[in-house]
Amino acid sequence: MVLDQLLEQDFIRVTEQAAIAAARTMGYGNRRHSDQVAVEAMRWEMDSLPMSGRVVIGEGERDKAPMLYVGEELGAGRQAARSGGGDKDPRAPGVPRSLYPEVDIAVDPLEGTNLCALGAPDSIAVLAASERGGLLHAPDIYMDKIVVGPTARGHVDIDAPVAENLRNIAAAFGRQISHLTIVVLDRERHQQLVADIRQAGARIRLIPDGDLSAGISAAVRGTGVHAVFGIGGAPEGVITAAAMRCLGGEIQARLKATNEEQQERVRALGIQDLDRIYRTEDLAPGNEILFSSTGVTDGELLKGVRFFGGGSRTSTLFMSLSRKIIRFVDTIHRDEVTTPVRFL
Repeated sequence: MVLDQLLEQDFIRVTEQAAIAAARTMGYGNRRHSDQVAVEAMRWEMDSLPMSGRVVIGEGERDKAPMLYVGEELGAGRQAARSGGGDKDPRAPGVPRSLYPEVDIAVDPLEGTNLCALGAPDSIAVLAASERGGLLHAPDIYMDKIVVGPTARGHVDIDAPVAENLRNIAAAFGRQISHLTIVVLDRERHQQLVADIRQAGARIRLIPDGDLSAGISAAVRGTGVHAVFGIGGAPEGVITAAAMRCLGGEIQARLKATNEEQQERVRALGIQDLDRIYRTEDLAPGNEILFSSTGVTDGELLKGVRFFGGGSRTSTLFMSLSRKIIRFVDTIHRDEVTTPVRFL
């Protein structure tokens, strides 16, 4: 449990700082700027952590993403290796870089960039991490997904008709189909899916963005979400799988390459079978998975960042697979030590 021992509070701080940076841009309508400041804040924090980190899910390839690109190395272990000073970290004298854990990192510095830019609910800053090889390096293409929580785990099949999956989910919960709420991204490609869900009798919550946040909500009782259906991003599918490993939920998924460029991305990663069904453990096979998510704007699970004179307050969900813990962390960040805290 090396990652837990060294990096729990560090990873919480990483998503908190990304969320605070993004929240300062909330409502200005500039999604690119909101994403940029979240990326910069997240990278700044991670580059000082006691780890040898490698980004496997990030903001894109190196030529398109100047920071947090896939393959980028992060952490004090990288600094030690680049210092040329042997097996020591220049910022932590006496610490051999061989002691830094090798960590694979999946990040979404601002999930729901449009939501943040518009001041809408459910934007979050997210990070998942594992030992090396513990998170699938998924191509940046679409992925067909079905996500359920622990109650309905083992009761769904991505190849089954929508009505059959809804009957099985309802049976797992001991409810009628009409009592279920299914989250679907509001996209033209989902017209038939939406029609099938409604015909089966379930309710639908259409969301403009943020299927990762919705997937987490499906695995937590009390949110009113019972499942997530539909096509979203493959990188978000991997991060969702990391959360499901910690929460006991389930994701089933299949890659969807819609053009030749996307097919080339798949081939470049050595993936031959586009019909393969990826299950939770395929997407996030690690034994030491950590997950941290901080609210940027208010949502089902997490409150957004709240600013007060001289500081801010954040709400974070932190999970550890190996320690089997789920924590909700409420943090006050004081900008000035002389400023009294006003609880919000």
